[in-house]
Amino acid sequence: MNNKNFIKAFRMVALLEGVSTLLLFFVAMPMKYLFSSPQLISPVGMAHGLLFVAYVIFAFLAHAVFRWDTKTLVIVLIASLVPFGTFYIEKKYLKNL
Repeated sequence: MNNKNFIKAFRMVALLEGVSTLLLFFVAMPMKYLFSSPQLISPVGMAHGLLFVAYVIFAFLAHAVFRWDTKTLVIVLIASLVPFGTFYIEKKYLKNL
């Protein structure tokens, strides 16, 4: 995979991971805890988990490929833990690669 396709894939994973986080926190969890309707937790949680793992793997690969310093890698990884964080990373770090 060339660098352009790598970044394109990483950007897509970052955006999807961010969307899955928002769906989990603001749709599936309220449905479960406010309306006693847990049907969305399993599929949204599974998708979010897989996308989170993919995002972390892409972050470590990007660290190696683009020779990011450790500070940048840590910022990119911490952003995966915060709602809207991956959207920021996609715009700040990935869009201009």
